[in-house]
Amino acid sequence: MFNVAYCSDKYQYTMGKSFYDCGRKDTMAIFNLFYRKAPENNNWAVVSGVEEVLEMIQSLGKMEPDFFERFLPGEEYAEFRSYLSTMKFTGNIYAMREGEIVFPNQPIIIVEAPLIEAQVLETPMLCIMNHQMAVATKASRVCRATNHPVSEFGSRRAHGPWAAVYGAKAAIIAGCATTSNIMAGVMNDYTSTGTMAHSYVTSYGCSVEGEFRAFSDYIKTHKGESLIMLIDTYDTLKCGVLNAIRAFNDNGIDDNYAPGYGVRLDSGDLAYLSIEVREILDKHGLKNCKIFATNSLDEYLIADLERQGARIDSYGVGDAIATSKAAPCFGNVYKLVEIGGEGVMKMSEDKIKVINPGFQQTYRIIKNDPEKGSIYKVDVTCLRGDTLSRTIEAGEEFTVCDEFDRYKSKTFLPGEYSAKPLQTLVMKEGQRCDESYTLAQKKAYHAEVLSMFSPSERRLINPHYYKVDISDDLYNLKNSIINRLVKEIKAFKV
Repeated sequence: MFNVAYCSDKYQYTMGKSFYDCGRKDTMAIFNLFYRKAPENNNWAVVSGVEEVLEMIQSLGKMEPDFFERFLPGEEYAEFRSYLSTMKFTGNIYAMREGEIVFPNQPIIIVEAPLIEAQVLETPMLCIMNHQMAVATKASRVCRATNHPVSEFGSRRAHGPWAAVYGAKAAIIAGCATTSNIMAGVMNDYTSTGTMAHSYVTSYGCSVEGEFRAFSDYIKTHKGESLIMLIDTYDTLKCGVLNAIRAFNDNGIDDNYAPGYGVRLDSGDLAYLSIEVREILDKHGLKNCKIFATNSLDEYLIADLERQGARIDSYGVGDAIATSKAAPCFGNVYKLVEIGGEGVMKMSEDKIKVINPGFQQTYRIIKNDPEKGSIYKVDVTCLRGDTLSRTIEAGEEFTVCDEFDRYKSKTFLPGEYSAKPLQTLVMKEGQRCDESYTLAQKKAYHAEVLSMFSPSERRLINPHYYKVDISDDLYNLKNSIINRLVKEIKAFKV
């Protein structure tokens, strides 16, 4: 019954009936999925969710007519219901890779298809992409706050099982070392990790000796695996870390233990406690024993802990990542940009809501710097096959200008740059044609992309804004539509 392709809003189908009845259902349309402003004053966002979008699209046309009768009842809908029950997607999808860094107004996914097929994708596509990109973008921020590994531990705070699983996937892509979610691990052939809860310790009785027995039994039953003892159940410094040391010693765990071992702090002053615990561990010869910290962490708390000299080797972050707690609603939108070969756009009294029309292609321009190596310099979105697009593809000299300040420009000469198209064909005539990537490969791709931006563009606070422009032909098309509409509106009378 739960077919994600139909996790939709009813108006997608009431509009669809009009397209069907008026003979417009097969008119070729192009829709862009993009966002206007990154959350938390980010410079950019991280792409995640494309895989699930493609799976969703392939689920169209797999429900019986009686399913549609539940929300489109009546004889007047009978023919339309029959059509919907077999309506499969027959168009093309262009998309950015998962793990890609995307800037405002750039098409993340481009749908080229008959109007009705493209229209009904809007709600499920936005549902998938807005959730995963919110989590991925937040996870990238958290991971950039430290050079130490960050684990995603947020399933219990996620907005349901679906969100927990796919949020964990998005977090891994954006830089998290591991996830605690076993389903996300199984589905993506990726190792899930875990330690122990306070209830495990207290199940041995509320006593200092019970804490030791809990640690000792855990080590005995998990030898050969990574061993992390939770040491703050009663008193971190006076018994927790000492019982962990005692249990390690009694069970032959020392700095030669290959799978790795450590302790976890989940409360209190993490900076102070980590420094004290590190000193105690070192004094007892456990110099390779790692300190893992959890407790409502986010990028700001992690950065502050490191400024205080905390001796933490790894972090576990829960709801800040799993719910993108500071900005839980991502702003992707899905807009019609071309119909029947003609560019169209939504105008608005809000300047930020004026969109770019037409069938588009974004290029990332890469320049080889003698000192810094290959670095990203500018992104430019063109109309497909327009003057600038052909110039870039040919490697010729070109100049890009800021859309809102035409005096700001940058010229690139032949031989000093290369260009990477950001949207590629991933579904052709309803059939997937994309290259398959593992979760580890998606994560590695994000890390590679991130490394090619300057440190000032990657910083969390007041980042330097990377140059993002549009071609002259796209600029001219956009303004010609605006000028024509303004003229028509001024002359309009009833």
